[in-house]
Amino acid sequence: MCRVVRGGGGAGSPAAWSAHRCLLVALSVAALLAPGNVWAQESPGATQNPGLTTLPEIRVIPASPLPPPRRATAPVAARPATAREAASEHGAPPAEPGTIDRDKVPANVQTLPAGDFDHATSPDLLDALSRALPGVALSDQTGNQFQLDLNYRGFISSPVIGTPEGLAVYQNGVRINEVFGDIVNWDFIPENAISSMTLVPSNPVYGLNALGGALSFDMKNGFTYQGVEAEAGGGSYGRIGTSVQAGGQNGNLSGYITADAIDDAGWREDSPSQLRRVYADFGVRGDQTEFHVTFTGADNNFGAAAATPVQLLAQNWASVYTVPQTTHNELAFLTTSASWKPTATFSLQADAYYRGFWQSHVDGNGTDAQNTGCPDPTVLCFPNLDGTLTDLVTTTGQTVPATGALATSVLGEIDRTWTATNSFGGSLQAASSERVLGHGNNFVVGMSVDRGLVQFTTTSELGTINADQFPFVEGVGLFIDQPSGDVAPVQLGASTLYTGFYTSDTFDLTPRLSLTAGGRFNAAQITLQDELGNDPGLDGSHDYSRFNPVVGAAYKLTPNVTVYGEYAEANRAPTPLELACSDPTRPCLIDNALVGDPNLNQVVSHTIEGGLRGHFELAKGLLNWSVGVYHTLNVDDIIDVASPIPGHEYFQNAGNTLRKGIEANLTYKRDRWTLYANYTSVDATFQNALTLSSPNNPFADANGNIFVVPGDHLTGIPDYRFKAGAEYRITDPWKLGADLNVVGGQWLVGDESNQNPKMPAYWTVNLHSSYQLTKNVELYGLVQNLFDQHYYVYGTFFETDSFPYLNLTDPRTFVPGMPLAAYGGVRATF
Repeated sequence: MCRVVRGGGGAGSPAAWSAHRCLLVALSVAALLAPGNVWAQESPGATQNPGLTTLPEIRVIPASPLPPPRRATAPVAARPATAREAASEHGAPPAEPGTIDRDKVPANVQTLPAGDFDHATSPDLLDALSRALPGVALSDQTGNQFQLDLNYRGFISSPVIGTPEGLAVYQNGVRINEVFGDIVNWDFIPENAISSMTLVPSNPVYGLNALGGALSFDMKNGFTYQGVEAEAGGGSYGRIGTSVQAGGQNGNLSGYITADAIDDAGWREDSPSQLRRVYADFGVRGDQTEFHVTFTGADNNFGAAAATPVQLLAQNWASVYTVPQTTHNELAFLTTSASWKPTATFSLQADAYYRGFWQSHVDGNGTDAQNTGCPDPTVLCFPNLDGTLTDLVTTTGQTVPATGALATSVLGEIDRTWTATNSFGGSLQAASSERVLGHGNNFVVGMSVDRGLVQFTTTSELGTINADQFPFVEGVGLFIDQPSGDVAPVQLGASTLYTGFYTSDTFDLTPRLSLTAGGRFNAAQITLQDELGNDPGLDGSHDYSRFNPVVGAAYKLTPNVTVYGEYAEANRAPTPLELACSDPTRPCLIDNALVGDPNLNQVVSHTIEGGLRGHFELAKGLLNWSVGVYHTLNVDDIIDVASPIPGHEYFQNAGNTLRKGIEANLTYKRDRWTLYANYTSVDATFQNALTLSSPNNPFADANGNIFVVPGDHLTGIPDYRFKAGAEYRITDPWKLGADLNVVGGQWLVGDESNQNPKMPAYWTVNLHSSYQLTKNVELYGLVQNLFDQHYYVYGTFFETDSFPYLNLTDPRTFVPGMPLAAYGGVRATF
């Protein structure tokens, strides 16, 4: 039952949020109940000629944000191709427009098939990405395993608002970085629906935020997936999950749908999760055309535990610091896509979308409100920005009497934010693989337009705190309106218009040498408006534009070895959030109020990378390997800085930063064995001298400042990762595997001058096993952190005297890693 709350109010009001939820539920139910048939999967071998020789698969990757037409190819009976025919340029089939052979790509592009997201090897999407992608590590600011940060080459893609984002993420060709802060809500992507994923290092063709690279998810449809699959599982810390997916085609029509539900109590105090997701695709195609309508819906709740002082973690590894901390995410994402392929070498593609994203966040914190030392001892008081004290005033214009619990309790506040985002747009792309002057060539040209509308609302409710080890803030129903101290209601309207024009061309100069060149022009218009009318400093309009080039080459030294190199530039405009919180004299309450929008410079990255990759037979098995180096210079990088005012922060340009390192990867397959090992390093450093505010850092001066010199390392970035694993098929139905994950040390956030001890390196071992009980039923099990290692995944500093009764003296605060956990499940296919 969906109940609309009656009453007035703006976009952040309960009535508006209730209406949004009703719309989301209605769309989800409509997608689930839409008419259509589910067709049984045909046996793959039904139409195959048993005498056929299977040729090696040619791996291709998208050369642009839009994936190629998603057409399933039917088996064709034919005689085996001879070696001469396979090598003949005239005898080879034409390349698919918009895709290129991986050996022609001048960068370390990585692709993952649907099998890498199997719950029999990884429990969720982010764990699957961490396991399968060598250069990826996971971090955690929230204390919730469904809201982790993905770190690649020192660039972050995070669901936490205010985190400077450096990766672009696409789903079926649509960029899904949310409008307000470019965050990525990984919990909105159901891993069941993923057909493949491509990780592309820095490439301007992928638009804004592709500083470090882009992840492009291509989702399943009824043409590429046929059958029905149901799954149920659970395990440690109250995890229970169910999912179903079904797809098929009937002539030129197709349908696919998946839905899942996950409940998890969380291994730390007050960190439960509840996920409800649905994804559906309906398609139709002709001889030359294909059209799809897709819908993604989600209604997810999270309890966040965030960082905990190290002294409390020493007493209880699962302890938290302040509660409540909750997040509620809702999504309604509708897309349409069309492709036309009039010839074998030319295609046109277009897509259009609407994305509605609604988030509410509740955060219990300490407060600057005081019930002692006030000028008038009969009322509560609040410090102004200049340090003087004034009477505390509520949104009704009243002072607050210092009586009852408000006179004797430790005071706190509950900060609430509501973000309502509506974004829509589309893209158009043409691709050609027509030969040029007798040489292979793959050309892409396209454009995109994205419009975003945001309403961001905040309030701060006065509260009292229980005096025990885990401070719990209890609201008293009075809302603080103290603009002189930067705690006041805010309602910000933001609009964005992003336009891009891009092109890319890969030309085969010789059968061995392929050259790639291209670029993209980005234009960004960002407008901010104070909708309460009491803070004109929020109003502003900002325009950014830039052309970013890319050029590279790949050369086959031998049939099995390729050398490659590339230079690329990319940019990102400051987000509306960063622009609205960039005044150091009026910083923002963390995850809450916005106060002004001085201009920030856009960030521009310059990336050089190169390496070798190849494959060869070894001991009757196949060994794939690669080794490469990269060097990315960010100009005018944006960082978030802690303010001297407790609990506040702001954003600023921090000069140039450099990220460089090496990447090496080995995989080996033979009979029943699959082995892998990889190593990546990240040396991320500041290139300019900076004076930064970090008031809780033990090495800060009397003014709360630390001093960065060129060569100091960026914080929160592990300096290396090593991964290795093996899987063995013990019997035909039984597989057993193990994975080792080693993550290097990192500097604490807030220690940009690198004076405190680093957060130590850590390692974990995971196990997975599956057993095919019958043709249609499979059992699986996973063990995470087999040896129950205690380690930290994120660290920063806090104000030790926020709650004096705790008697805390060490300013370090950490997010602990998850201890030993075990999961299992059963899957049935039909």
